[in-house]
Amino acid sequence: MEILSDKKICLLYVGENRGVEEQFQNCSKKVDFHQVKNSVLAIKWLEENKGVDAILCEKQIPGQTGIEFHRVLRKRFANDHAIPFILIAKERNKEDLSDAVKSGIDDFYVQPLSISNILDRVQFLKELKANLKREKIAPPKGALKEYKIGFWKRSFDIAVSGLALLLASPFLLLVILAIRLESKGKVYYISKRVGTGYKIFDFYKLRSMYPDADKRLKEFQHLNQYADADEGKGEEDLHQEESMSSGTVLIGDDTQVDELQHNTKRRESAKSAFVKFDNDPRITKVGKIIRKLSIDELPQLINVLKGDMSIVGNRPLPLYEAEVLTTDEWTDRFNGPAGITGLWQVEARGRTSKMSPEERKQLDIKYVKYANSKYAFLIDMWIVLRTFKAVFQKENV
Repeated sequence: MEILSDKKICLLYVGENRGVEEQFQNCSKKVDFHQVKNSVLAIKWLEENKGVDAILCEKQIPGQTGIEFHRVLRKRFANDHAIPFILIAKERNKEDLSDAVKSGIDDFYVQPLSISNILDRVQFLKELKANLKREKIAPPKGALKEYKIGFWKRSFDIAVSGLALLLASPFLLLVILAIRLESKGKVYYISKRVGTGYKIFDFYKLRSMYPDADKRLKEFQHLNQYADADEGKGEEDLHQEESMSSGTVLIGDDTQVDELQHNTKRRESAKSAFVKFDNDPRITKVGKIIRKLSIDELPQLINVLKGDMSIVGNRPLPLYEAEVLTTDEWTDRFNGPAGITGLWQVEARGRTSKMSPEERKQLDIKYVKYANSKYAFLIDMWIVLRTFKAVFQKENV
């Protein structure tokens, strides 16, 4: 994904912070900067001008909040969802971050701002949204193809997931009771995941870690199979609030990431997109059993019934992982179905050595080619059969 730097980035700033205005005006060679004081003037400006690359809005503007203004824009300009919307605030607030994520706001920045980082981020978001936008006539090179699930695959998904949930419900109640008896807290968790075509959905799973797993991340960062010692996030998407080094925060699925660190990692060719611990010490005793037998995956059958996932497909990724796989090299990974089990899972369980992130991504892309072929359903059945065998193998992957 190449970043074009010859053309000025057109920004609309909604707010009255003179400091922000002066910062961008000092970058007039790179930025075509426009400022309005309130939402009414912003809407008027957007109706009269086209080609804006991003909207920067203060958290509090006259008459409403920036989040409320974003909701108005989505209704008023239904065809312009591709314009990145960035919220600006003077301080971090978890409630505001949560509201911003739920509203679909692209980023939340905290003052003082780093203009160069914002411009990099705007360019990235602009290209990402362009890739996700489906052209009806001629899709641009590198854009995502629209995957359509076949009749037999969807029928199989509905039949298997519905029957499995019905038969497993008494057993699930016992497992839920065991989880609750071993450690307090919710017996399940729901997180945002990215599936087919970068579609974001609620992902269901039984809890297999201790409730305080997020507080123990730093203690076990060195165990991450796919990253260096300074990187560590649990598979259950339990995130902690860390100190910022640049003062600017990117937000995702209940996570806060320093922008400077984020941009550095993104430029390293998605080296650490996947996160996994070997014999994770944060997993409970019950958790080890339900993971070993893949019982913790059973609630995902609800995702299958809803159509968010299939029985077989590429694993849906947390937002922070999916974001670093948006280059042309890896977008094909999202051109197929998201699934409970897939090609890399059965391949990983069938070998003694650890699978590298490069190998895993290549297997994901390989499966997408299978999923779009005329033999897709037969290959799925082959993967399902291998999954049953792999579940009972000794190695924990």
